[in-house]
Amino acid sequence: MPGKALALARQRGAIRLRHAVEQGIHPEVLRRLVAAGELIRTQRGIYELPGREITEHTDLAVAAMRGPHGVVCLLSALAYHRIGTQRPHEVWMMIPARSHRPRVERPQMRFITASGPSLTEGVDSVKIEGQAVKVYNPTKTVVDCFRYRRHVGLDVALEAMREVLRRRRCTPDAIARCATKCGVASVVRPYLEAMA
Repeated sequence: MPGKALALARQRGAIRLRHAVEQGIHPEVLRRLVAAGELIRTQRGIYELPGREITEHTDLAVAAMRGPHGVVCLLSALAYHRIGTQRPHEVWMMIPARSHRPRVERPQMRFITASGPSLTEGVDSVKIEGQAVKVYNPTKTVVDCFRYRRHVGLDVALEAMREVLRRRRCTPDAIARCATKCGVASVVRPYLEAMA
């Protein structure tokens, strides 16, 4: 059983207690591996291999484990897609409006709530360090920057729109359609018309 737990940790980079139990690994096995120094308990319910290589997206993988219903958004999504100059010191995650905010020790997180198309539109599922992570695509991220411009700043939204259009990461029509679905077409349209 310890071998199975270590194999799961190697495959995923880090494992949640819940995932280990689903795989038939008893919590006591994880405790013993921690005592033996073969795993490190980084925070409540999360275990990693010692000496695990930290990448620029490690925090996104850990955040996805702690908030499995959330979607990486706004500044964190911009950084993931390498759009603009923003490099946030916390993980921005959008969660359903009526859900509770996960208690997270590490990484620092900022939660934004949404519902309907504002939550479900433009979600991509990617693998980061073996962990499934939901992140908004570039089009939805730009629209969100305008929707939540009070949180991120209008300058960030304009920089993101300018860059995705210049680098052809999405089209003006795609931005306009997404903005309409998310209810911010009237906010986005003037800026889009000025840049397109």
